Amino acid sequence: MKISSNFDSGNIEIVSLEENGKIDLKIRKDTNSDFLQWFHFRLTGALDVPCKMSIINASESSYPDGWENYHACASYDCIEWFRVPTRYEDGQLKIDYQPSNNSIYFAYFAPFSYQAHQNLIHRAQLSDLCRIDVIGETVEGRDIDLLVVGDEGFGNNIWIVARQHPGESMAEWFMQGFVDRLLDEADPVSRKLLEQACFYIVPNMNPDGAIAGNLRSNAAGANLNREWANPSKERSPEVYHVLKKMDETGVDLLLDVHGDEEIPYNFVAGGEGVPGYSAHIANLEKMFKDVWMAFSPDFQDEYNYGKDEPGTANLTVCSNAVGHRFNCLAFTIEMPFKDNDDLPDPIYGWSDERSILLGESVLNPILYVVDKLSVQG
Repeated sequence: MKISSNFDSGNIEIVSLEENGKIDLKIRKDTNSDFLQWFHFRLTGALDVPCKMSIINASESSYPDGWENYHACASYDCIEWFRVPTRYEDGQLKIDYQPSNNSIYFAYFAPFSYQAHQNLIHRAQLSDLCRIDVIGETVEGRDIDLLVVGDEGFGNNIWIVARQHPGESMAEWFMQGFVDRLLDEADPVSRKLLEQACFYIVPNMNPDGAIAGNLRSNAAGANLNREWANPSKERSPEVYHVLKKMDETGVDLLLDVHGDEEIPYNFVAGGEGVPGYSAHIANLEKMFKDVWMAFSPDFQDEYNYGKDEPGTANLTVCSNAVGHRFNCLAFTIEMPFKDNDDLPDPIYGWSDERSILLGESVLNPILYVVDKLSVQG
């Protein structure tokens, strides 16, 4: 019997492993940081063994409340990820499972590998509508890939970024759905959108952290979604280069895609606390949310982070910083690590496939507001 995690996005430390299936594990901290929550490991040699795995430092994780009513993901083929019996008890995350094959993977959520990222962007560039730009390098020298879809300098400039927090892999599954639908030349929604806007898309803001198996940090230990007030080439080049490009293009709409450890719903965080927040932006936010709810029962607006008081927004956060800098509509999109309690799925929970579908559906509210983004009043 063996546990391993020496692969893309792998994260686990072995405390003890017994042949009877009793296994104690620990999640390793993010690179140069104290964040911890993401896990991804492979178990081999446990065919038909009733394994009792315990992540013994779960109570020390960044979001321990995220373990309540959470069920770990597992896969035999790294394609279909299903949920397995899991409970949070005495400060430990306990996973009980008897594998029916000799090799099985467990993860906090369905991983989106760096190879899958490469496949996504290079498949996208095969469309005549899209090109890849490399706008800079990460801390460890990896390319920061930007997809440009549409005619630059024409219409509104719409930015969509994802995976500032690398362990929130549902964000890049969302991006896969979004990109594939946007590039579908038979889709009437995408065709109308591209008559009115150019899209700037960063499917993975933090490839270093994703490969390392981090939850929230890049290779320098920076939480990228707290770097937008004053990013640096040394500590947060990923934000530095994206913001520099935004300054070149302008921004009329921003969507920043994330996952939330604790709240079992899909929701957005708006710009109510941003200085200068206007009635025009408030009206755009309401229209966007209402239309998205009409098109996708997986999206709702009852359960969320609540609204910031006027003028109190944290301007180190991407959507707040960009909304303030460009006086534009800017949302943080959140998806659950658990399930969507409005439409629960006992086998898969919130999943990669449902994230893809939600990414496809967001084109509808974008189309509804696209011609109103710069219209004041």
